[in-house]
Amino acid sequence: MSYIEGTSREQRILFPEALDEYISEDNAVRFIDAYVDGLEMEELGFKQTAPKETGRPPYDPRDLLKLYIYGYLNRLRTSRMLERECGRNVELMWLMRKLRPDFKTIADFRKENRQWFRGVFRQFVLVCKKMGLLGGELVAVDGSKFKAVNSGQNNFSGKKLEQRLREIDQKVEHYLDEMERADRKEKPPEETTVSELKNKIEQLKQRTGKYEELLKELKSSGEKQISLTDPDSRAMALTPKGEVSYNVQTAVDSKYHLIVEQDVTNEGLDNHQLFAMAHGAKEILGQREIAVVADMGYYSHEELKKCEEAGIAAYVSKPINSKNTAQGLFGKQRFVYEPELDCYLCPNQQRLTFRFQSSESKNKKFRYYWTLACLNCPIKAQCTTNKKFRRIKRWEHEAIAERVQKRVLAHSIIMKLRKQIVEHPFGTMKFWNDQRHFLTKGLEKVKGEFSLSTLAYDIKRAINVVGVRALVAALG
Repeated sequence: MSYIEGTSREQRILFPEALDEYISEDNAVRFIDAYVDGLEMEELGFKQTAPKETGRPPYDPRDLLKLYIYGYLNRLRTSRMLERECGRNVELMWLMRKLRPDFKTIADFRKENRQWFRGVFRQFVLVCKKMGLLGGELVAVDGSKFKAVNSGQNNFSGKKLEQRLREIDQKVEHYLDEMERADRKEKPPEETTVSELKNKIEQLKQRTGKYEELLKELKSSGEKQISLTDPDSRAMALTPKGEVSYNVQTAVDSKYHLIVEQDVTNEGLDNHQLFAMAHGAKEILGQREIAVVADMGYYSHEELKKCEEAGIAAYVSKPINSKNTAQGLFGKQRFVYEPELDCYLCPNQQRLTFRFQSSESKNKKFRYYWTLACLNCPIKAQCTTNKKFRRIKRWEHEAIAERVQKRVLAHSIIMKLRKQIVEHPFGTMKFWNDQRHFLTKGLEKVKGEFSLSTLAYDIKRAINVVGVRALVAALG
């Protein structure tokens, strides 16, 4: 029995006469070609949409946009990889009509047109809406950390800089002590040893000056961190060893898990992102009312109030961060508010009445309640460690937060669906598309890059749902 044998390399082969014959009707490049050709590039803001009368002719921005969309669909994100594929990839030869732009031209296109990629993403969301691929009733919002082009060694906080300065002082003292011990010996120290120690001390002094300058810059800017390679990136919690990252945000429609809104921020926490994402999704879906679900990291009184006023029904669990609950005492949830009497009923059936109102932060007022019955309460030890009485603080718009909490408890199935809806796209982008890190530097450039990532995800998802032919037909 012999092995399966290949064809001889010297044998003549009759290839198809037209390049188009290599590309099947269900190939994604046919949709990319039709979709980009239908975009109003000038209205979206792309540069060089009309060639100049003089000078060397530029590449059509449509061709370069097609190249990038194809690249993000196929894990080819760098300009050099795209340049190489243009010369050997049959699909790209068809899509680019055998054009082979150099890597500098490819990279410059992404840099110069970064802010317009968001518009391309939104145009595709509208195509999905036209095809009925979006439910428009429930969206899930979540964030994830994508690594920035900045190592942890080039990111400094005030605490980290002060620690480095202390370490340098200790090293300098150590080297000075070594030189002093060498001087006390009967045999004079070797010149090379003394010279090495002096060089080390001089290097440490230079580093001290650099760190002191960074510390001064950090204090004057009012920022908590400073990054040297990518100034907009930040070291964030919930990442491996406080990895320097960006916090990407998505709002995902529940019907087919398509991303309808996205953004990037360098804020480490999500508690200021809910309204912006939910409102953006509501606007593009064209809904008068919409429901949005998010994890408790998005819980914020101000954000919930904005959602309520904009016709957005929020489902966000309230985090339990009460000091009393942590100590095993009665939490605030054990106290029942009675709106008719404007008071709280405690676990011992005593009423805590309103006492005064104060502003603890800008435009945020709180009302305070307590009762003197606490002084002789038999279960006071289970309620508070205060010698006098238990005090309850109530936000002036607490009724909104209470309505959200009732909504969450009444629709637990929606909270369970959240993970299935919104975490699926992140898993696809990070692990299947290998886009867990950014290639560009600066918040604006990163936003443009993430628009390409989310656009590629939506296109691939839509193709899986309805196929290439249906998508191309919808463009007509």
